[in-house]
Amino acid sequence: MNWIELERETQLEDIKKESVDKPVLIFKHSTSCSISAMAINRLERAWKPEDMSGVKAYYLDLHAYRNLSRQVANVFDVRHESPQVLLIRDGACMYHASHMGINYPEVKNTSQKLG
Repeated sequence: MNWIELERETQLEDIKKESVDKPVLIFKHSTSCSISAMAINRLERAWKPEDMSGVKAYYLDLHAYRNLSRQVANVFDVRHESPQVLLIRDGACMYHASHMGINYPEVKNTSQKLG
């Protein structure tokens, strides 16, 4: 899986613009949390590029960019959680899940509906 590092607040505006053409996924990862490690591992193992070619995927390290994580929650009007996955389409969060609710089939199906 080819993640794009989410490291700057200005990227949030880029994500909004990109999401007009296709869904954008943001994965908020806590590098010190075993549940977060399990969630990202499950997502990466299941990810099939042929199914998700229309989705751009961003990775946010919560510990390195804690303020940016809060900004993601504010900009996309979701409660801050970790781990958390968001699907952005047309500049808005259309789907989000956290902890063990993060699963590839649901992310894939939702992204294809939004595609």
